[in-house]
Amino acid sequence: MGFFHSRWLGIVGLLLILATGGCSKPQGAGTTKKQPTQTRKTIGKTTQKVLELETARQAGGVPASMAITMAVLAVEQKMQMHRAQFGSLPKDYDSFMADIIAPGKPDGLQLPMLPYYQEYAYDPASQKLIVVEFPEKKRP
Repeated sequence: MGFFHSRWLGIVGLLLILATGGCSKPQGAGTTKKQPTQTRKTIGKTTQKVLELETARQAGGVPASMAITMAVLAVEQKMQMHRAQFGSLPKDYDSFMADIIAPGKPDGLQLPMLPYYQEYAYDPASQKLIVVEFPEKKRP
């Protein structure tokens, strides 16, 4: 367990370094002031926040090219257990949240916290958990 935990922390640290590279503001940049984006701490943090995909898209979110493998695998495993127990996958977002993520329940999934410009979303068409990126949040 210790090996996988330290490896996971190493991967998250590397992703944070790569994500923040080149984010400094050039000297003499424009004079327009934009309200700063609210960032969040992600190392060692978990979440049970999953958006509806359509709502995320309406808010400007686009599916991220990078998948968070550990979280996706945990969700897929719990969905397969749901299929084995009930004969089908959750039919909609509300069922997914209640049966798979199960916020507030002892057996609920705790997903790794994503950077401030990404959120988890449930795609009911493919019945998969995906990561949605909000490009507007990334802009300085």
